[in-house]
Amino acid sequence: MSRRYEWGYGPANGPDMWPDYFPFSKGECQSPIELHTRYIKHDGSLRPWNHTYHPSSSLTIVNDGTTVKVVFDDSSDKSVLKDGPLRGTYRLRQLQFHWGSSDDQGSEHVIDGLRYAGEIGKAKPHLKLILEALDCIMTKGKKAHFTDFDPSILFPTSHDYWTYQGSFTTPPCEECVTWLLLREPITISPEQMEKFRNIFLSMACEVPLKLVNNYRPTQPLNGREVRASFD
Repeated sequence: MSRRYEWGYGPANGPDMWPDYFPFSKGECQSPIELHTRYIKHDGSLRPWNHTYHPSSSLTIVNDGTTVKVVFDDSSDKSVLKDGPLRGTYRLRQLQFHWGSSDDQGSEHVIDGLRYAGEIGKAKPHLKLILEALDCIMTKGKKAHFTDFDPSILFPTSHDYWTYQGSFTTPPCEECVTWLLLREPITISPEQMEKFRNIFLSMACEVPLKLVNNYRPTQPLNGREVRASFD
């Protein structure tokens, strides 16, 4: 893998090109996937998942040219996710956002053929805090302080989830992820989605490029089992 290769979502550096530079992305357990809910069985052994998030752990919000991410201090157990299908306790390192150029695309996982307008990898009125911060990171490489943010306010009311074993959806796409996909979607207005769609990937060209459609296409399930925490 070349360290100089800058992956992204365009024709020259997008998901179709990743296998040339990131061998993990050719694996048999890649993410995201499409969920066909009529084939997913309830697993009564799945426990409820729990979280503890402390606002003091949020640090910055960044536009890195591929996504907007909120970065957290993961040097201690201030903000963690545990239980559910997980073994052990996982510290929160970052939130990543994926979105499309229109409301019929943007999410990475697909549910029964439906692709949502966006996905948060880890909205309600509290999303306003993030939307306001976007004004400070409109171009690639911009970073702003983003403190005292509690990401648990982004969770829907229901904690029902689907789970499966997969990978990171961004290079190098290592296959070491236990996914928890919440059944209940959160809502965001078209005006709020436009805030994300007006972020720029690059200003160094005659026509500035907007950062949109930053999601990986679904990958083959290859016999993996998807389980549901609910009946």
